[in-house]
Amino acid sequence: MKKLLLAALLGLFLLPTAWAQSTTPVVDNGFKITGRIKGLKDTTCVLAHYFGSTQYVPKDTARVDGAGNLVFEGKKRLPEGLFIIVMPKKGYLQFLITDDQQFSFETDTANVVKNMKVSESRENELFYAYQQQLGQFSDDAQVLNSQKKTRNNASSVAMLSNQMNDLQKKATDYRNKFLVDNSTTFAAKLFKATAEPEVPVAPKAANGRPDSIWVFNYFKQHFWDNFDFSDERFVRTPILQQKVERYIKELTVQVPDSLIKDADYVVGKAIAGKNKEIKYYTIYYITSQYEQPKVMGTDGLFVHMFEKYYATGVMTVSDSSTLKSIGERVATMKPNLVGKVMAAPVISDTLRRPISFQNIKADYTVMFFYSPTCGHCRDSAPKLKKFVDDYKGKGVEVVAIAIDQSPEEWKKFIRQFKLGNAINGYDYSSLTDYRHRYDVWTTPTVYMLDKNKKIIARKLPVEQIEDFMLFNKRQQAAAQIAKKPISAPANAKASLKK
Repeated sequence: MKKLLLAALLGLFLLPTAWAQSTTPVVDNGFKITGRIKGLKDTTCVLAHYFGSTQYVPKDTARVDGAGNLVFEGKKRLPEGLFIIVMPKKGYLQFLITDDQQFSFETDTANVVKNMKVSESRENELFYAYQQQLGQFSDDAQVLNSQKKTRNNASSVAMLSNQMNDLQKKATDYRNKFLVDNSTTFAAKLFKATAEPEVPVAPKAANGRPDSIWVFNYFKQHFWDNFDFSDERFVRTPILQQKVERYIKELTVQVPDSLIKDADYVVGKAIAGKNKEIKYYTIYYITSQYEQPKVMGTDGLFVHMFEKYYATGVMTVSDSSTLKSIGERVATMKPNLVGKVMAAPVISDTLRRPISFQNIKADYTVMFFYSPTCGHCRDSAPKLKKFVDDYKGKGVEVVAIAIDQSPEEWKKFIRQFKLGNAINGYDYSSLTDYRHRYDVWTTPTVYMLDKNKKIIARKLPVEQIEDFMLFNKRQQAAAQIAKKPISAPANAKASLKK
């Protein structure tokens, strides 16, 4: 429950209130968008702008009459960005909202892009002209591909291949010319930002093949070339979120050091762009993705983002109590991240004899924090028992610590689930705050430590304990093999001596 609450706090309170409105100073003449959509009638449409790639902020509604006519109208200008008109059961339309906020359009639900006609909005005329022309190239390519499949002689196939090459060149030339001729428009910026970096011919690697590592590095280095971090309109498109997500989650190795380096690189670009909305969204989105990350151990990035940007005021938060509560959460997480040495718990056994954590000798130590009356803990206990019994005496120890309830409940749990082969501990003094000292907000919470008591996994599901341990063992073995020097064969050594 606490983690879900934290995620909600991030979503509700770390978003600057200014994001809902454009900060561009313009004369406010309101907006009026008049449309006619063939195939749509007697319904209501919604006008909204993107906020990231998965959220929409509604700004107006319009009733569609029996002939498909509708009007969106307001006395205040709309924030600039990429908007959608949601048509019930018919999909949606997209429009660029920039300077010209009084325009009209006509289209047909049979194919909204192909049939779109826009008047009095140069941005949207360009926006749809580009899509329509590339759509035509795509249709022509499909025709050539269909013809190619039906031909069985080499000359016909060669001719169609040449036509396809010509078509691809025409499409490339059209795109390049469009982007150059309209370089100052938001439409061109939008299309450039979504394009992949063009990678030149790669040099050859040692094996004579194109160097794939060089290709990857070039792609990553040029990933942001055509994105304008100074243009706040990108906050109200799906593009900023999509690019940040791809760069951080797909082009970055999912380990804290690499993530921190690349997150700082992207945030640095956003700060250099000198637009606070872009900066805020970039910091917010990266932070929100790594509080409860899908890749274990990468929540170190969440801690870093808070300490570097939120705690220092780079990222403005209007609610100081929220900032304080998240700071407390980070303070709890930080000493319990992967790579940290676990603090020795003050616990005793069932006979009230102190357990020396430092004297537990094992290649792997599993820390199982639980509540004796917790339903999930009781469901997990049989799986834990099997693991304990299977690996007892094989360099693995399980330390099971009850974080609450009475000593009687704790002992009853041990007897009921036959956990005698585990090291069972309890704090009789009740002085340990397990939530804040060991980041135990839900039970069971499972950590895995190496022989030096360094955390190598946290928040492990009980059913994945064995799999992770075996995976780690394979990694360690592979690393040892890689470190060993390669010995020359005996006959080669003899020949060297001669």
